Amino acid sequence: MQNSRSVSPLRSRRAKLLAGVVALGAAGLLTAQTIVPSQLALADAVRVDTAAPLDFSHVVTAVSPAVVSVQVKQAAEPRMMNFGGGNDNFEDFFKGLPDGHPFQRFFREFGGKGGGDQQQNQRRAPRQYGISQGSGFFISDDGYLVTNHHVIENGTEFTVIDRDGKEYDAKLIGADKRTDLALLKVESDETFTYVDFAKEAPQVGEWTVAIGNPFGLGGSVTAGIVSARGRDIGAGPYDDFIQIDAPVNRGNSGGPAFNMHGEVIGVNAAIFSPSGGNVGIAFAIPASTAQDVIMELKDDGTVVRGWLGVQIQNVTDDIAESLGLEEARGAIVAEAQENSPAQKAGLRSGDTILAVDGTEVKGPRELSKIIAAYEPDSQVDITVWRDGQKEDVTVTLGRLQDQEQVAAVQPEAGESKTSLDDLGLVLTTKAEAGLEGDGVVIAEIDPESPAAEKRLNTGDVILEVAGMKVNSPSDVLKALDKAEKDGRKAVLFRVESNDTTRFVALPMNLA
Repeated sequence: MQNSRSVSPLRSRRAKLLAGVVALGAAGLLTAQTIVPSQLALADAVRVDTAAPLDFSHVVTAVSPAVVSVQVKQAAEPRMMNFGGGNDNFEDFFKGLPDGHPFQRFFREFGGKGGGDQQQNQRRAPRQYGISQGSGFFISDDGYLVTNHHVIENGTEFTVIDRDGKEYDAKLIGADKRTDLALLKVESDETFTYVDFAKEAPQVGEWTVAIGNPFGLGGSVTAGIVSARGRDIGAGPYDDFIQIDAPVNRGNSGGPAFNMHGEVIGVNAAIFSPSGGNVGIAFAIPASTAQDVIMELKDDGTVVRGWLGVQIQNVTDDIAESLGLEEARGAIVAEAQENSPAQKAGLRSGDTILAVDGTEVKGPRELSKIIAAYEPDSQVDITVWRDGQKEDVTVTLGRLQDQEQVAAVQPEAGESKTSLDDLGLVLTTKAEAGLEGDGVVIAEIDPESPAAEKRLNTGDVILEVAGMKVNSPSDVLKALDKAEKDGRKAVLFRVESNDTTRFVALPMNLA
């Protein structure tokens, strides 16, 4: 029976990228460089505490037993093999073959005229299974282990293989698609070596070691540095990835990235690569996120999040100017979803959310994470910028369902077309465009205009201008005149495009 032990934290010298520069200098590669006093002070500071480790073996030896390969058996969708005569072109092809051609016999036996009805000739292909492979790591001595959601997705059976090749059956405890995390459990009398999550976030420039099973070759180790933190790669609403340059490839998914104390700083989840192979840009889910999600999966098998129910977008400098905000911050509400907690509480389009219970909202991503951290039915005070001043709105949050988003990051009769030359727009009513409902339709757009630069398109519907609802081109003109009199350098348009609502700020006084 294997001894149970946590291999974290290990004590070792801290290592940073600048240490490599010092080492090169010692080797004589920088001897021709002139170093001014300030550079000397920096070099001395680096020499004190950041010498690069001679090797990573002490970390690798300690943590490797906790890292495993995860094999997932996946059931493929059953395919229908149709040999019936439902395709006239198919029949015509065989009719044109010479008498006695072997394909004619095939067609008579397996389809076409005389081959039986289509129901009989529609055969179900044998159920097929595929095997996907990733990595994972134990977080407890009784067999709980972490991997990625995309590793176990659609899995029917899960096999964990340790570094010695021993196989264990595992069951899925829970998975969270939004953060791409999953928790498995090995049922065994053995006790397992496990690792801990780091309590502190890594600093950019710190060394990291990635261990996993790239390309199914078996346990492999790579090393590099933390390149960046807080990366948003468009994977989901809670993107907050650590970027590392330790080589990570297919099969490393779900494996850990360690610091020099043997603590897990992140769960390897994605790479950026035009070719599919490593190019030095990999992304790991931070330990702080992973730990919270995994603990909730362990307790409940699922992750429960609060739900606000708004479509939101980033506040740019020109949008801030159009709203009278001193700086670009917060998340502007493009639309409150029908029957959502936001709509019931009175949040509306054009409100800019600045804070939740006093916590500053820097942008849409921060708002999504803040709201998701609350339990359903929680009451929160949301500070909004509305009509040129701050207001507090109390919202009772709902429960986020799979199909919902916490906060989605995203006519007068007879009136003819109206041209707004300075903005590069030609507008018409919905009635003229053959549509129903509120708003004004963009009939034409100058491809060199400010509107085109903001990705407005023909067919987009303008719902509001400077906070005023518009149903005719004349309404748009009135709203523009008012914004100009108010001294606005930009005016805010609320636009609907492909069933998505967003705000666009267009500059004033261009003519």
